[in-house]
Amino acid sequence: MNPAGFSIGVLTLSDKGARGERVDESGRILREMVADLGTVARYEVIPDDEEQIVQTLVRWVDQDRLDLILTTGGTGLTLRDITPQATARVLDYEVPGMAEAMRAASLKKTPHAMLSRALAGVRRTSLIINLPGSPKGVRENLEVVLPALSHALAKLKGDPSDCAR
Repeated sequence: MNPAGFSIGVLTLSDKGARGERVDESGRILREMVADLGTVARYEVIPDDEEQIVQTLVRWVDQDRLDLILTTGGTGLTLRDITPQATARVLDYEVPGMAEAMRAASLKKTPHAMLSRALAGVRRTSLIINLPGSPKGVRENLEVVLPALSHALAKLKGDPSDCAR
């Protein structure tokens, strides 16, 4: 499977970003980091609104047929951090190992990592991964799962080869 064929969406969840009060550094970092995987076909900054997040994720999967959607922001404990709830509503199933791996790696750097509620999962044949909102956190977490993404996306697109080497 040619990784250049993967279509990617980057969705930043930020009230301030959506109002133009904050530059979206995390979204920029994600777009740069996934450049070797494929094309970022969709990029948006929207507020922390559960219905709007759900609608965007559903549209990007069901209509735009994106292979990978990376969200940034809204994975913490505040009342406005609702990205995991919105994501859970659209998933067919979770891929818990990805979120667990990100938290485990982050715990080596900060005890606050255990407060992350980020999810990873699949809707139809699209992989959706929640990432933190901070530029440092988004970079460190994506670095953890990035080595597995090409294989995961190929499998979701129907690659019949064995997973073992």
